[in-house]
Amino acid sequence: MTLPRFYPIFDHTDWLRRLLPLGVRLVQLRIKDLTGDALVEQISQGQSLCRAHGAILVVNDHWQAAIDAGGDWVHLGQEDLDTADIAALRRAGIKLGLSTHDHAELDRALSYAPDYVALGPVYPTILKKMKWHEQGLDKLTEWKRLIGDIPLIAIGGMSVERAQGAFSAGADVVSAVTDITLHSDPEARVRQWLDVTG
Repeated sequence: MTLPRFYPIFDHTDWLRRLLPLGVRLVQLRIKDLTGDALVEQISQGQSLCRAHGAILVVNDHWQAAIDAGGDWVHLGQEDLDTADIAALRRAGIKLGLSTHDHAELDRALSYAPDYVALGPVYPTILKKMKWHEQGLDKLTEWKRLIGDIPLIAIGGMSVERAQGAFSAGADVVSAVTDITLHSDPEARVRQWLDVTG
């Protein structure tokens, strides 16, 4: 499977409306502050927007809502694996991306035959408090050797300037969050990302 090499993550469909028209083809909707109908509406909107722009939408965590919205991809953290119905996701034809941080988590992730594996944080990140320190580029190289043809996503502290190093180390895809959302000109930053990952 070949995925687009640039993978931004956003917390609201407003970002998708702004940035999908620039040529983003793979995006994650990571919604932490909504529940119920508001959450379902965001995921449905995200799915519609992505389909209209020929992009892949990955829904973070909310696997049942992704199934209900006719989604194509779900991303789960290790904690989410404890409660997610993986069989239901597979029956719905939904592809699965999984987060990993150490060897035990990687072994667990691989037991689910994921459609991609994410490793992070490659660099220190301000997005969320994590018990893991930066993994570094050498860990990307090791992970790629261990997972073979499964796409490897580099996440955590990634920037346009660091993207090439991650690719050289073995990442197939680089994911970014705050490098875009906290940038003074997110549209310009996305164009830079598309230039270095195209």
